[in-house]
Amino acid sequence: MIPEIQIPSIVITILQVILAFGGAFFLALWLSLITWTFRDARLRSRDIFAVILATLMVVVFGPLGLVLYFLLRPPMTLAELYERSLEEEALLQDLEERPRCPGCSRQVQDVWIVCPDCHTKLKKICTTCQHNLHLTWNICPFCGTPTAASVASSNQHPGQPGQRMVDTRPIVPTSMAIEHSSSAVS
Repeated sequence: MIPEIQIPSIVITILQVILAFGGAFFLALWLSLITWTFRDARLRSRDIFAVILATLMVVVFGPLGLVLYFLLRPPMTLAELYERSLEEEALLQDLEERPRCPGCSRQVQDVWIVCPDCHTKLKKICTTCQHNLHLTWNICPFCGTPTAASVASSNQHPGQPGQRMVDTRPIVPTSMAIEHSSSAVS
């Protein structure tokens, strides 16, 4: 005969409480996994059927459904994709807006008159107001003075992009230039 084992009622009550708390914990964990999966899927996809399918995987399979969702979900949220596209667009605009020298294709600044590498004339200067002008302009938009290109004959085209600038001024040593400029000021 098998002896009967008597379990005290306090032990049975403690086991019932532990099982109740364990069951409640796992139920709460399962519901929170469902909620988290629904929210995360909604952040990563605009397709409502994909969101519902991901949520149903967790409802039916529990933690294994969550593992499946982790394997199948998109790596980036829609907000991250939007930010990345904005960054790419800003970089492309930055690259497109920078002017380049027509002679050597080096990036040049907008205020430069001559390319420092190949000495290609990039802009001309208005003789009246000293503003930088595009080579194709026939009149200064700042003071209204006709430029040298519009005064020149029609068969000559000075100042075309890519034309090398030739300096016709005599070379003066710097000490003489400083003396000359100080005597002109006096």
